[in-house]
Amino acid sequence: MPEELTRAAIYEVIRKQLADILEIDEGRISESSSFVDDLDADSLALIELVEAIESEFSQGDHTFRIEDEDLEDLRTLRDAVDYVAEVLGVTREA
Repeated sequence: MPEELTRAAIYEVIRKQLADILEIDEGRISESSSFVDDLDADSLALIELVEAIESEFSQGDHTFRIEDEDLEDLRTLRDAVDYVAEVLGVTREA
């Protein structure tokens, strides 16, 4: 997990994980990128991303979890970043 948890740090972590999973350049991924429509992520890649996010933002005895019922609302990188920031209580930078 990044040392100082800001929305920008969350974005960078998720973008890097997504680039690794999809084996694409991070430069192809923007905050508005749709996982399926823009990045051609299949369901297996999305499962890997969820697992990577959960692992990245879990620490010590605290387990970060993306609830199954919330998954369908996570369609873009922005959705994922906003979700993680909200669950972790990170406020949006001005």
